[in-house]
Amino acid sequence: MNEQNFLYLKDNLKYLGFGEHLNDTLANNLKQGAAEFSMVHKTEINKKPFEATLYFRRSDASDLYFLNSYTASLQRNNGEKLEQSFYLNNGKGVTAKEAYNLLEGRPVFKELSNKNGEKYHAWLQINFQIRDKRDNYEVKQYHQKYGYDLRAAVSRFAVSELKDTEKERALLHSLEKGNIQSVTIEKDGFTHKMFLEANPQYKTVNLYDADMKRVQRENIGMYQSETPSSEISKKQNQVQKQERSEKNKQDISGGVKSSGEKKGRSKKNSIGM
Repeated sequence: MNEQNFLYLKDNLKYLGFGEHLNDTLANNLKQGAAEFSMVHKTEINKKPFEATLYFRRSDASDLYFLNSYTASLQRNNGEKLEQSFYLNNGKGVTAKEAYNLLEGRPVFKELSNKNGEKYHAWLQINFQIRDKRDNYEVKQYHQKYGYDLRAAVSRFAVSELKDTEKERALLHSLEKGNIQSVTIEKDGFTHKMFLEANPQYKTVNLYDADMKRVQRENIGMYQSETPSSEISKKQNQVQKQERSEKNKQDISGGVKSSGEKKGRSKKNSIGM
């Protein structure tokens, strides 16, 4: 068994959220030296049975094995069982918890690579109405150019977590992972414990009450922020412009006077930028 390869695959499993309980099984499979093998991970997430079959294959050019894909299955509360295969790149990709969230129908924000190896970010969401040639459900992608601003969507509601930088960062990160995230909405002297989930397709967020019932459109207004999201974005842009202006003033006042030749080069560089 290639020890370095074993440690590499162990890290893959840990990163993907499959824990360490499969390590002994992994070592035994590597020692056997078969061309390919699979392992099964079983657990419960939010009291729902979640299972993943992980597929390993040995390289044709060496004794190294790679975790190329896994098939995840989730049994919903109504007894329906959904399956989806997720393909990996060097052991990286959709994690177990993200796979669970995708099978629950929620979107996940991921860094991806195109055929040329160039990285980009996009929201992923399963379309359970269409299957591809591999019998996988279609996965929709909403790229950055699609124009979905998660923070602006959240700021339409009077979410108190947005008042604290660390809490805001944690909230947005959780939503990007595909979670339904609990929030506190404070408005008109009342405090409401609510839940949010991202909705990139419609460039908004879905709002649920404390009993996890979707808040209907006619009742949305009672939880919305008094400051429209467009105004919030405008204020953020103003703050950023002010910060840049102050920085430029500091650079000018703290800089060394230049000769005419240096000024010319500086002007040329500024035009190029």
